[in-house]
Amino acid sequence: MTTSAASDTPSSVPRPPRRRTLLSAVGLGALTATTACATGSRPAPTAAGPGHRGARQAGVTTPQQPAALVLAYDLSPALRGSQGVRALRSVLARWTRTLDDSAEAAVRSRLTVTVGVGPLLPSRLGLPVPDALRALPPFPGDRLDPARGGGDLVVQLCATGPGAVASMASALARSARGTLRPRWRQTGFLPPTPAGQTPRNLLGFKDGTENPTPDECERWVWAHDATFLVVRRIRLRIEEFDRLTLERQEEVIGRHRGSGAPLGRRHEHDDVDVFAKTPHGRYVVPLHAHVRAASPRLDAGARMLRRGYSYDDGPDDKGLLFLAFMRDPALFVRVQQRLAAQDELSRFTEHRGSAVAYVLPGARPGEDLGARFLA
Repeated sequence: MTTSAASDTPSSVPRPPRRRTLLSAVGLGALTATTACATGSRPAPTAAGPGHRGARQAGVTTPQQPAALVLAYDLSPALRGSQGVRALRSVLARWTRTLDDSAEAAVRSRLTVTVGVGPLLPSRLGLPVPDALRALPPFPGDRLDPARGGGDLVVQLCATGPGAVASMASALARSARGTLRPRWRQTGFLPPTPAGQTPRNLLGFKDGTENPTPDECERWVWAHDATFLVVRRIRLRIEEFDRLTLERQEEVIGRHRGSGAPLGRRHEHDDVDVFAKTPHGRYVVPLHAHVRAASPRLDAGARMLRRGYSYDDGPDDKGLLFLAFMRDPALFVRVQQRLAAQDELSRFTEHRGSAVAYVLPGARPGEDLGARFLA
């Protein structure tokens, strides 16, 4: 989780809106935030429906929508080898037709559907495993529920409101019966956010400030026309975090809550200089601050593209649906190992679900999703 906020008095600092307000705004398709890679030298297709057509699938570098649903499926245990390939090819062909037929409605709701393959599926089908596709290792502090992670297929659906993603999810599920079994699902939402501004997470801090530029996406997110998706379901200890003073919260995050600026800076998008020190020799960004442990400077500039959402599954289970796209999931492994070892924010988080997937290239004209992967 990467967050952001000039120092304000506690009474003037924005707090996260109540869930009913959040969901009402999402349902109306209110104001949305955008990713830093929404434009670039090779933009993903967005003009004609759910964006499965073209060199790349949409839902990666396209503008982030207020409502999200992530689904995971497992291939039926009876299907293996060439039989499994034929069955999965048939499902993806039906999904492609469904997406083609829904293009007009998808434009209205700005729906995107992004399909990825889990690390165990290729070997079950007797297919080559894409480079860098492997299960994530365990991390210190993980409390993963097997029923909330993994999957042979991972599907991200995003739109202006939850109705559009739910309707498409139902259509995909009908087309997959007999071949794919639902494994887990997780909804997510963004709070009402003025256009062009960074949304806030349930801790009240801006989340998603330091995303890569379009040129950086070409270097760090895309591998040819594919990419990798990491999903983490992170429960937040919101009440415990809220009991901290504003100053302590900002020290934990490494940013000012009001503006999103790094500590010691004035503006949200100012550079996070993890090496800067005060005249007394102390680090401006504390040694155990979240933004320090997550800094790209510690990974030779390598970046991941984050499309995080809040989730609310009841009074005792609220948090962050962390979605990140990158060229190689090894980057996430390095960052998460640092976070687990030195990030003070880890005291207020529990990783409950985890998945990784190879996001397939888009479908060329006359081609179905996954055609080249299943060739």
